[in-house]
Amino acid sequence: MTTTAEAGAPVEAPPLPTGDHAIATSGLTKRFHGGQLAVADIDLMVPRGAVFGFLGPNGSGKTTTIRMLLGLVAPTAGSHELLGVPMPDGWATALPKVGSLIEGPAFHPHLSGEANLRRCDAADRTADARTSRQRIGSALERVGLTAAAGKRYKAYSLGMKQRLGIAAAMLGPRELLILDEPTNGLDPQGTREVRTLIREIAAEGTTVFVSSHLLAEIEQVCSHVAVMRAGRLVAQSSLEDLRAEAGTRIRVETPDTSAARGVLTGLGLADVRISDSEVSAELGELEPERVCAEMVGVGVAVRGLAVVRPSLEDVFVELTGEGFDVNG
Repeated sequence: MTTTAEAGAPVEAPPLPTGDHAIATSGLTKRFHGGQLAVADIDLMVPRGAVFGFLGPNGSGKTTTIRMLLGLVAPTAGSHELLGVPMPDGWATALPKVGSLIEGPAFHPHLSGEANLRRCDAADRTADARTSRQRIGSALERVGLTAAAGKRYKAYSLGMKQRLGIAAAMLGPRELLILDEPTNGLDPQGTREVRTLIREIAAEGTTVFVSSHLLAEIEQVCSHVAVMRAGRLVAQSSLEDLRAEAGTRIRVETPDTSAARGVLTGLGLADVRISDSEVSAELGELEPERVCAEMVGVGVAVRGLAVVRPSLEDVFVELTGEGFDVNG
C-alpha cells in the first residue's frame, strides 16, 4: 500500500508490483488559474485486467485526474501512459482502445438509443462505416438494450441511460474502460444493472477503471483501489492487501471489560479498545480460540466473541480520518 502524508510529503511504503499497467502516472499535477491545486503529484498504477476503484469524496480530484488521463485537461506537471503508450504523443495509438463515460451520458432525447449510437459511431474517425451496423448491434446486445434499441432516449430509465452511455464507450474493441461515477443517481435496480455489466466487461479481459464516492459499490466489483483526498493520493493497493494492512480485530462482549482488557494486553495484542460492554484489539497472528480460553480461564464472563474483518469504510476512515458515502 502506498500512502501520502497529510502535508503531501511522500511516506515510505511497499511499492505496488511492477509490470504491465493499463494506466500509469508519475507526479501528475493540476493547478487551475487562481492557484487552486486540484491534483497534487500523484503516482497512479492500474494493472491490466483489473477492476480498479478510484475512490474519494466529491471534490477530491477524481474527475480532474480522469480528464487529464483522457487529454481533456492539460496537466500542470507530471506525465502518464495509457496502455503502455506515453501521452500526449501517443493519443492516436492509445485512445481508439479506450472507452470512457465522464460525468454521465449526453444523448439527443428525441432520438432512439440506436440512432444516438449511430451519431456517436459516425463521429469516430477511426471507425469503419461499413461495419457500423454490426458494431452498434453488438454494443446494444452487450448492455442488454437490444429490445429498447428503437425506444426514444427520453423514455429510458436512469439505468438504461447509463447502460447506453457504456454502450457508446464500447462501440469499438476496448482494452480500457474509464467510468466516472457510473451509478450516480441510479435507483437500486439501475445500480445492480451497471454493476453486473462492469463484471461482465471485466470478465472479457477489459481493464475497467471506476471512479466513485460510493464505497459499497466499489467493494462489490473491484479488485484494486486507490483513494484520493483533497487532491492527493493517500492509498493504492489490491483490495485484499488494503484490508490486510488495516488488520483483523477480535471483539469480546463482556460485563468484565477491565479484566478482559487485561487479558488482551497480557497476550501482547495491540490497539486495545474498551467501551461499556465490549473490548477489542488487533488480533495479529494469535488464534481467537486462545483468546477465548484465556478469558474463560481467568473468569471473564464472555457473552460473545467475534473476529472482525475491517470493511472498506473502516479502512478509509482509518486512512483519511473522515467518512465516505457508503450507499449514497
